[in-house]
Amino acid sequence: MAHRGASAAAQENTVEAFSLARELGADWVELDARLSADGVVVVHHDAHLADGRMLAELTCDEMPAHVPSLAEALEACEGMGVNIEVKNLPEDPDYDADHAVVDAVAGLAQAYLGPERTIISSFNMDSVDRMHAVDPSLPCAWLFFQMTDPAAVVDRAVAHEMTAIHPFDNLVDGAMVERAHAAGLQVNVWTVDDPDRMAALVALGVDGLCTNVPDVARGVVGT
Repeated sequence: MAHRGASAAAQENTVEAFSLARELGADWVELDARLSADGVVVVHHDAHLADGRMLAELTCDEMPAHVPSLAEALEACEGMGVNIEVKNLPEDPDYDADHAVVDAVAGLAQAYLGPERTIISSFNMDSVDRMHAVDPSLPCAWLFFQMTDPAAVVDRAVAHEMTAIHPFDNLVDGAMVERAHAAGLQVNVWTVDDPDRMAALVALGVDGLCTNVPDVARGVVGT
């Protein structure tokens, strides 16, 4: 799963990075979804551009050329699955309690991908809950980077009808993978660029590796 596309070799979250990910052997792409001022889903990790302007205060036409709409990004991901991360945390400057970005993402995911090539992920459980309400057919995953109790993490993901959990790499061990799989959850790990760690995670039975170097991961995972 190419993290923001092939982001070690191209500018992240761009059409070029997504197209290159395919060339380098990625099965999936991970990208970030935010909403513009005119309600268009655009692909960008941070709420602000490098020049300080906030995406939520710009129309889609006012975005820099390298910032694609989600529709453009999904077209560039033809033939791959797409992990669409919804960026809408309460502490974000562009936070929207109504989760309008989720509604827009749902329609685009169905139009361009369908459930088989989609997974919707977020650090905000409210966002994935909203996705279930809008379109129960789209698989969802809970992203997290801190954990005190693996059992509680798995139980919460199951209670919220997740398809997968997306833990930060250093949280993952065999016990977590076994517990998640026993509960019917996939485990997709982020962000892993070291080939030795990739191989170790594959040996643990994880379902996906999110990486900046999909060519390296392809060499580890094989065909």
